[in-house]
Amino acid sequence: MKKTTQLLLMAVAFLFSTVIMAQSTVTGTIVDAEINSPLPGANVVEKGTTNGVSSDFDGKFKLETTATTGQIVISFVGYGSVTLKFTGSANLGNIKLTPDNSLDEIVIIGSGVIDLAEGRKTPIAVSTIKANQIQEKTGTSDLPEILKSTPSVQSIQGGGFGEGQMFLRGFDQVNTAFLLNGQPINSPEDGRMFWSNWSGVLDVAQAVQVQRGLGSSKLAISSVGGTVNIVTKTIDRKEGGFVQQMIANDNYTKTTASYSTGLMESGWAFSALLGHWQGEGYVEDTDGQGQTYFISLGYKANDNNIFNFMITGAPQWHATSGFYDLETLLDNGRKYNTAYSGVDSPNLLQSGNYPTGRNVYHKPVANLSWDLTINDQSSLSTVLYASAGRGTFASTRTGGTPRVPQYARGSNNNHNWYGLITNYNNDLNENLSLNFGADVRLYNGIHFRSVNEFLSIDSLGASSTYNGGSYQVTEVFGGINPWNVFFNTNDDHAQRLHGSGNYDYEEDINYAGFFGQLEYSKDNFSAFFQGSASTQSHVRTEYANASTLGQSEESEKVDKPGFNVKAGASYNLNNSNIVFANVGYYSRQPFHSDLFVDDRSSNQLNPLVEGNQKITGLEAGYKFLGDLVSANFNIYHTTWDNKIDYSSRDTNGDNFNDEFTTTSPLKQVHMGVELEVFTRFTDRLSINGFVSVGNWEYNGNITTRITDDNGNVVATGDTSYIDGVKIGQAAQFTAGITADYEILPRLKVGANWNQYDNLYGNSDFSGAEFATQDNRGAIKLPSYDTVDTGLSYKMLLGKNDDKSLQIRVNINNVFDEVYIENSRDNIHIDSGDIAWKGVNVDNGVRFGYGRTWNFSMRYNF
Repeated sequence: MKKTTQLLLMAVAFLFSTVIMAQSTVTGTIVDAEINSPLPGANVVEKGTTNGVSSDFDGKFKLETTATTGQIVISFVGYGSVTLKFTGSANLGNIKLTPDNSLDEIVIIGSGVIDLAEGRKTPIAVSTIKANQIQEKTGTSDLPEILKSTPSVQSIQGGGFGEGQMFLRGFDQVNTAFLLNGQPINSPEDGRMFWSNWSGVLDVAQAVQVQRGLGSSKLAISSVGGTVNIVTKTIDRKEGGFVQQMIANDNYTKTTASYSTGLMESGWAFSALLGHWQGEGYVEDTDGQGQTYFISLGYKANDNNIFNFMITGAPQWHATSGFYDLETLLDNGRKYNTAYSGVDSPNLLQSGNYPTGRNVYHKPVANLSWDLTINDQSSLSTVLYASAGRGTFASTRTGGTPRVPQYARGSNNNHNWYGLITNYNNDLNENLSLNFGADVRLYNGIHFRSVNEFLSIDSLGASSTYNGGSYQVTEVFGGINPWNVFFNTNDDHAQRLHGSGNYDYEEDINYAGFFGQLEYSKDNFSAFFQGSASTQSHVRTEYANASTLGQSEESEKVDKPGFNVKAGASYNLNNSNIVFANVGYYSRQPFHSDLFVDDRSSNQLNPLVEGNQKITGLEAGYKFLGDLVSANFNIYHTTWDNKIDYSSRDTNGDNFNDEFTTTSPLKQVHMGVELEVFTRFTDRLSINGFVSVGNWEYNGNITTRITDDNGNVVATGDTSYIDGVKIGQAAQFTAGITADYEILPRLKVGANWNQYDNLYGNSDFSGAEFATQDNRGAIKLPSYDTVDTGLSYKMLLGKNDDKSLQIRVNINNVFDEVYIENSRDNIHIDSGDIAWKGVNVDNGVRFGYGRTWNFSMRYNF
């Protein structure tokens, strides 16, 4: 027995020593290939496993593995990943990463509340724009323009600074979720996005990721079309900064300066950016100016605790332009815009012409995040955020004989917004992971009309029971300066405009959601299940139309539950070929603006808005990962049901809406295919391309019901025959090719071509085209294509190449293509009508911008 025990002990010792002998240690130092500086926080992962580490402050890493041979994958935000082989314990020395030198979509390992696609093993339809691409191609554009060279995305530039619109798979940006470091930034009232409030975010973004369709977000958000994640993390930045000067067409100028300490030995990291811009605008009389600021403070207390505080804002004002009938634009040019002449304002860059409308806003956003690593298997991430928006749309009001501009009336939209998102993640075993969390939002919206600037008068009469009858408005609060508007808000109801079509009300929207995800992964197979449930309450408070002196009136509280579920699976056929499929169902609450018969003047609930909207998504894809060529192919089918269209109008000329039209449930079906190809046949040339083909139509007809302001039915039974009508505003066929070539070291030229076809007018279901069963549907707009190009050169400076001067010039719409960007009408061509490229000239349209340019010099240090 004793000998047997000894033999067993010797066997165990032998096996244990064999395991120890089989372990390997891989070390190295990760550096920037261009300036040879260390990259702290780079990801080092053993290929085919979840075994990974991050590089330290000096760029060094140490990876323990039980494999005697294998490969490691090294990636860092804004840089191309590198795959290296190892045999046994090895020191790989200096490993150089080059900015954007990869076909991979790995940007950052998704952690915490930032739902980037690579944080989940089961794939989705996704495209990622990295930091250096954003830096080179942003110019004077909004974020949608940067994303236009990805499948199923169309960017509409709008008539003024910051008025860009983005469509994703045919859905507008109201129905696309936008997240900043995991924080939702769509308006809680109606889902809208205002890019003028986020003009500085592209200056500091490390990556922007477009997740088409179901996406990887776990929140119960309004992502019918998809999700866009914007990532700005201070703790991941390296030490350095830049000063940049940009000039562009129409007297545009922008000055920006930024500095980051990087992660210091003390564990602290600090980043800041300040900028100022101004310009006259491509369209006539659309001047604008503003500032951008971004301040972020990070602290890595230890390997288990990382904190990050951020505050950013973009105070700005800009004049706007509207739609004009096609004939007017053809006669006057695509830059045509009306404005009042002979009116001076100290806030205008160009005196003499006063705009018919001006957007003035300042919306700082602050958030504090905490990433806690509990142990090797579990972590907890939390973001606490707040936003205080103050701003107005100031439209010029005329009067007198002859009629002259008298004052600028402000339609003010202020808010106080607080939120908390927390997410717990646990690797239950090597094959199964679980995460769950909560999403809480508290929103107070403040809406009123006021005098924002007196022009030819110095007081204005108003009337309301709340203010005791007639009274005089003699003061302006903030005027049209965004900083003044923010710090000098009009909190006095007696100096707000009541009566005669004005309004004064508030709304409180409180939201609580809970979400969870379970993902299984073994060998070449992975699968996930996500679910979320939420409740949303609404209360509206009326002032202008309150019936009692000095007392506001509060609506009944409306509670709306909602939920979504998603599931999917993928299979790696081999290291280069992956197939996947996902399915999801959303029960989405109606927006606050849908719940009341007239949300600007009445607390009365809309009786026709009952159930939630129903969204069903199906998608499948194939990914090919090659050394020289990579490709993504996706198919999708999205059904959006039980959507209610709602409108109101003034029928008796008293400036109050008193007729309200609501449709029966509306159904949209969006389906299509997408192909994205990436190539890099040499280190100096990359050619990427995409094509997306969609078929987006209304399914079934709708019936309208007209009610008065008391909810009584005035008329019913009018039918719009829209079954099979194409959904407008976004091209259903898009394609593009992007090429970049490095002529000499650090001298690069690039160009991209985009094609748009199957573009239709905006269907509002009114007019003869929808009145009969043989309707002609939405008008088809002419197809068009644009070419953009750019040239950049980076000159290395300093002894250690740690400084550089970067010069960039971009020319957009090189061939000055004249095209209709979108149409608000659907007026078909009848006998005797005048047409341009097959479009009736009576349609209200907006032309896209012609040839534009920008030139920048950037000193990096």
